Amino acid sequence: MKNALKILLVDDDFRNSMLLKRFIEAEGYETLYAENGRVGLEMYRNENPDLILLDINMPEMDGFEMARIIRETDKRVIIFFLTDRTDKVDRLHGFSLKGNDYIPKPFYPEELMARIRERLDSMIVSTETVYEIGQTVFRPNISTLVYAGQTSLLSLRQAEILTILAENLGAVVSRDTILNAVWGDASYSNSLSLNVQITYLRRLIADPSVSIVSLKKRGYMLAVTP
Repeated sequence: MKNALKILLVDDDFRNSMLLKRFIEAEGYETLYAENGRVGLEMYRNENPDLILLDINMPEMDGFEMARIIRETDKRVIIFFLTDRTDKVDRLHGFSLKGNDYIPKPFYPEELMARIRERLDSMIVSTETVYEIGQTVFRPNISTLVYAGQTSLLSLRQAEILTILAENLGAVVSRDTILNAVWGDASYSNSLSLNVQITYLRRLIADPSVSIVSLKKRGYMLAVTP
């Protein structure tokens, strides 16, 4: 294998899953397959994949439930929902479960691979990178915020957003800049997802001197007050 990434594909559509599995393997990635969420959860625990491609509507355990259980203890594994459930409420629920992407079916395998590569590229952050924001220490490579001795874990997507804001501390970053850097495009659905992630980030920032300021029609600014 030319790539070390291990991918777990969880989907009850066996025929299409095998086609997708072969396509991903042809790109050089190790790919495992599970036919439902129950089997997928067991394989996740045994195989420790780097990325999970997760259908939602499945027998025995659906994708939302599998993701919920995983996120109770693991904030780092990448989760892409692959589904024909495209309603806004489903997309927002997927992101509330700390999903990293939500790709509606049908999709082009080439598009999926581009998103996987983009996600991996965004993970390449120096282990020496540390941001001191007010009294908070942010380490993007392990997605943690430490304030007053308490550690909060971020999802990969939240860490990516906060990294962009931290690199521009005190300056306004446009919504489109964040959307294109983190999601790959500034579509309406991704814009809604950004709103959700900003809300979660604000809850996770415990330092009262640190805030994410919204500037109407301009974007966001990470600010520190004395």
